[in-house]
Amino acid sequence: MRIAVISDVHNNMANLSKTLQFIKKENIKILLCCGDLGSKETLESLNKQFLGQIERVSGNLDKEMEIDGPDKKELIVNQKRIVFTHYPQEARRLAKSQKYDIVFYGHTHKPWQEKIGRTILVNPGNLEGTFYPASFAIYDSETNGLELKILQDLYQK
Repeated sequence: MRIAVISDVHNNMANLSKTLQFIKKENIKILLCCGDLGSKETLESLNKQFLGQIERVSGNLDKEMEIDGPDKKELIVNQKRIVFTHYPQEARRLAKSQKYDIVFYGHTHKPWQEKIGRTILVNPGNLEGTFYPASFAIYDSETNGLELKILQDLYQK
């Protein structure tokens, strides 16, 4: 099963909408958000635009804007143990525990992937498009494959 992973939207509704259009076209039914949507309006827009399963955690900006959510979330898809959080230090700690197949996080805006023991540690980048180009990840739980999608590359003619 393919899973889309986003982070750090920071109220960039245009980039969120473009990303969700791509995800819908690809028939992806699960979306993980690693925090920092930015506002309750952005959360409402996400909930309206994506009709599949949405799993999310809160980031520092979400907490400031009083958007409730857990600090971390775990799920199992195709026997793959997945956990995600907003914070890099927590993600690294979770990866080092070796309890998970893959750990996702946000906050830094920088797309990143590394292997810690048997666990893959991944930051999908950010949808806001600050510091680095807007990006997100697609994870395939059947093949353990991971793709980084650069938003501007998806919509160039």
